[in-house]
Amino acid sequence: MAESDTAGARSRVAALHRLKDEVRAGDPRATAAQRGKGKLTVRERLSLLFDEGSFTELEPLRRHRATGFGLEDKRPYTDGVITGWGTVHGRTVFAFAHDFRIFGGALGEAHAQKIHKLMDRALAAGAPLVSLNDGAGARIQEGVSALAGYGGIFERNTRASGVIPQISVMLGPCAGGAAYSPALTDFVFMVRETSQMFITGPDVVQAVTGEKVSQNGLGGADVHAETSGVAHFAYDDEASCLEDVRYLLSLLPASNRETPPPVPCDDPRDRRCDALLDLVPLHGNQPYDMRAVIEEIVDDGEHMEVHERWATSVLCTLARLDGRLVGVVANQPLALAGVLDIESSEKAARFVQFCDAFNIPLVTLVDVPGFLPGVDQEHGGIIRHGAKLLYAYCNATVPRIQLILRKAYGGAYIVMDSRSIGCDLSFAWPTNEIAVMGAEAAANVVFRRQIAAAEDPGTVRGQLVKEYAAELMHPYYAAERGLVDDVIDPALTRQTLIAALEMLRTKHAPLPARKHGNPPT
Repeated sequence: MAESDTAGARSRVAALHRLKDEVRAGDPRATAAQRGKGKLTVRERLSLLFDEGSFTELEPLRRHRATGFGLEDKRPYTDGVITGWGTVHGRTVFAFAHDFRIFGGALGEAHAQKIHKLMDRALAAGAPLVSLNDGAGARIQEGVSALAGYGGIFERNTRASGVIPQISVMLGPCAGGAAYSPALTDFVFMVRETSQMFITGPDVVQAVTGEKVSQNGLGGADVHAETSGVAHFAYDDEASCLEDVRYLLSLLPASNRETPPPVPCDDPRDRRCDALLDLVPLHGNQPYDMRAVIEEIVDDGEHMEVHERWATSVLCTLARLDGRLVGVVANQPLALAGVLDIESSEKAARFVQFCDAFNIPLVTLVDVPGFLPGVDQEHGGIIRHGAKLLYAYCNATVPRIQLILRKAYGGAYIVMDSRSIGCDLSFAWPTNEIAVMGAEAAANVVFRRQIAAAEDPGTVRGQLVKEYAAELMHPYYAAERGLVDDVIDPALTRQTLIAALEMLRTKHAPLPARKHGNPPT
């Protein structure tokens, strides 16, 4: 090669590096504005998500070809979204991240095509997909092309559902149709003050309904974490948010073709849990914190609770037992005595479905007085929503273990993964009470005439309550009928669950051939 050719090649390589450096740096004024809002830049976020130096960017030099409304004069590289892959704790993860500094992160045709390509690659590779959302919705100047771009994202979200884990991280505004992509994914993370999600913004709400509300009041992190249930996790800053995204990814399998990665465990598998006898009161009407029970049982007391502040009468959390991931569903006696209601049924159902899709065994801790009564619950569709949880458990083929701590009454006992709906093993503590309803309520129904006719109804009622409880609610009644596999010492709970899960590791339970089921909505 001639010397002039060599020099020319080196010049072009140098120009390429200068161009890429400019693309990575972005507009300094836009960067300053982004930081002025208390937000990190898109590349700073990606550096927090991925292992150092592992991120490979796709199409950094992509630009739109739209014309009109001045777009032909504004053709920045990346077109407002960065796509690529890297590693998180050494495992491959794909991600796309909106760059608010370019068109406010708004989605146009080229922008959407980059995301489509990345989503297709993630699905083909069988690796998790993370979206870092900080965009202003559809690019209005591109019209229907932008809307079609969102449609392509939604279709791919749905196709990837249950195949690869999908995580949405909300780091800025998300309005209109753009909010549907996060809603289709498995987990939604939000940051307080800087991220919002809503279909119609505060101005439209006020114009249509007359209601005045701020952006955070309408769709901020706390609203969606506590009221709507749209957000699974909420944080005060982006760094802690992305740190927990990394932790969640370390727990999950890469796809539905794998099992969750095991990790070495220093917590003895045969460790006794003597503290459980002190944590759980004997009498069923006394509250306690089920989180303390979970922390006593699982490895090193560590777990990652999903929807911690929404539908709080049920806990859904990811934890490890002997180094292997399990999904724990548990009634929470501190909230509404642990009843099942509309929201808790929906929350638990979706968690069960997620665990089943990604080969995560289920452990269900039961202390439930029943479904929440009331006109609002009935009119709100408690039947439909309770059936969602029933359907999810009945449809699940992963290993399923039920443990009854205290009371388990009525239909709620059945729905909380009882033997009758297909759990593999059911254990109970000697404090358990399994019945159609509590002894007092049952006696009032069964013996109402006898009580009404007595000279001293109070004394007679008390005697009959004791008789009913002794006959039908003693802790061995279900075990005698094979509906509980064993009544165990609470101190042996951890080792019993680990041994059972080890036996069930090779479980195979194929479903009947069908296109898909038709779950209640």
